[in-house]
Amino acid sequence: MLKDITLGQYFPGDTPAHRLDPRTKILLVLLYIIALFCAKSLVSYGLLALTLALCVRISKVGLKSLVRGLKPVLFIIVFTGVLNLFFTPGDVYLLAWGPFRISDTGLRNAVYMVLRIMLLIMGTFLMTYTTSPISLTDGLERLLNGLKRFRFPVHELTMIMSIALRFIPTLIEETDKIMSAQKARGADFESGNLIEKAKAMIPILVPLFISAFRRADELATAMECRCYHGGEGRTKLHILQYQRRDYIALALGTLILGSVIFLHFRGL
Repeated sequence: MLKDITLGQYFPGDTPAHRLDPRTKILLVLLYIIALFCAKSLVSYGLLALTLALCVRISKVGLKSLVRGLKPVLFIIVFTGVLNLFFTPGDVYLLAWGPFRISDTGLRNAVYMVLRIMLLIMGTFLMTYTTSPISLTDGLERLLNGLKRFRFPVHELTMIMSIALRFIPTLIEETDKIMSAQKARGADFESGNLIEKAKAMIPILVPLFISAFRRADELATAMECRCYHGGEGRTKLHILQYQRRDYIALALGTLILGSVIFLHFRGL
């Protein structure tokens, strides 16, 4: 299960998706999320799914990597679908069994909610797969640059996000090593009820927290040794500049959002 957590991983490549400006990709993901919440029909979700499939094809990341990233949140997806399926009232009930009733509205909402969560997660993961944490940090900082006038700590916030994304794969690898070491000592993480499984995680959490704090202390010491003092007066090694492909991508993203909104108001 831990190996299925792919958030924060970056797959290097030289595709049009990789060459896009990170600001463009962040804005495209925002447009995609807005379109997902505006979608109210299978036609709209089909359009968004087709858009995601084309982006996956262009990025050459592979659909298997995106699907594998859904496994850690599979319980949340199924649980959300079940709640919408059995507890949404409607005019026509397709099935009634005691307190559990499935209405036409509940079935429709369950399908839409599951599709929305899956497409949202896969679209967000595709951005992190094709954008390095450093580029993502630079793009977010440039987008939020106007908030510096209000003394908002933009650089510090983006630096925290960059470090968090960078250390997610590291902590997952560390957790896997600790679990393997505990299993070699006879630890059992599979059997027992939910409470017993939670208690069995304590021998993993304690050394994991110790390792995380040790890494954080080493990182802070390394940043101090390199005279890091925040974003004031710092220059950039790579200057972000919009290219023609970025404007084309933003125009296509806006067009897709407009199409979903048009379908929403037409009831299609």
